Amino acid sequence: MLQLNPTCEHCNKSLPPSSLEARICSFECTFCATCVDEVLKNVCPNCGGNFCQRPIRPAKQWKGQAYLGARPASTAVKHRPVDVAAHAEFAARVGQLAPEDR
Repeated sequence: MLQLNPTCEHCNKSLPPSSLEARICSFECTFCATCVDEVLKNVCPNCGGNFCQRPIRPAKQWKGQAYLGARPASTAVKHRPVDVAAHAEFAARVGQLAPEDR
């Protein structure tokens, strides 16, 4: 189950569970759309993978315990600003490859 991290790891922007701005990689590294597009160039600084929009966990109990009330989002902030210059070099190298070839 996704942890739904509460903020962007780079800029620390709030990304509540209903945010359409949250992006994650396959390891759940969480960044805002602006950082993914403008700083990270769709290359995760932690694993080299790509990003996709984070799913929205239902706020209401539609079926069983699959909702925020029973499965709340994480409150643990992971603020780890990226070294922009170092990442630019990494993204230039890795970003040339399609995500499925990384």
